Amino acid sequence: MTVVGSQLSIWELVSEATLLVQFVMLTLLVASVATWVFIFERRKVLTTAYHRFASFEERFWSGMDLSQLYRQINANPDADNGGEHIFRAGFKEFSRLRQQQVTDADAIMAGCQRAMRVAVSKEMEKLDQHLPFLATVGSTSPYVGLFGTVWGIMNSFRGLASVTQVTLSTVAPGISEALIATAMGLFAAIPAVIAYNRFSARSDKLVANYETFAEEFAAILHRQAHLLAGQGRKQEVAE
Repeated sequence: MTVVGSQLSIWELVSEATLLVQFVMLTLLVASVATWVFIFERRKVLTTAYHRFASFEERFWSGMDLSQLYRQINANPDADNGGEHIFRAGFKEFSRLRQQQVTDADAIMAGCQRAMRVAVSKEMEKLDQHLPFLATVGSTSPYVGLFGTVWGIMNSFRGLASVTQVTLSTVAPGISEALIATAMGLFAAIPAVIAYNRFSARSDKLVANYETFAEEFAAILHRQAHLLAGQGRKQEVAE
């Protein structure tokens, strides 16, 4: 395990490493590349979700008739707008129960809230996509790199057994090769941990906004459900 020349380039160290250490480095490199791909992808998804939800809330609280808003959203649905999905789920269930002439306000509200909880859960799954991978890379990459380091150092010391005179130039290549694995492990883990913590916090905040909106929308539907129930009782008395 010797390197020609007085200077030790990273490429020479990697090419001179054992197959196992090279496999560890390749694994960490793939994990690092995938981590950065998911970081940019999650950043785009979360930023878009925040902006689309803020835009939807402005429309919702603008005083527009809910039936008109529902027709507009159905005519031009936005796949990236979590607020629209929750609104559509709740209002669709509300309209369906009205068409079935259900007059029990509690039964109507139970169905609407159940539909909106399912919609919120689906949005949560979208926001949390790829976050487990970032958490896995962040927690395991340092240990994978450490394994490559330990193996490289062990292999370096085995190579010294046949050397009569040990010098720094004899030890340096093997030690440097081993430390590269640790460096690559940290290079993969640090961005993954930072991104996971940041994206998890943003995802939790957005889900909390979704749940708050669902509760506010449920309160509006609750008033309409009781109004419809009251009208139904008046018609029964009149008959």
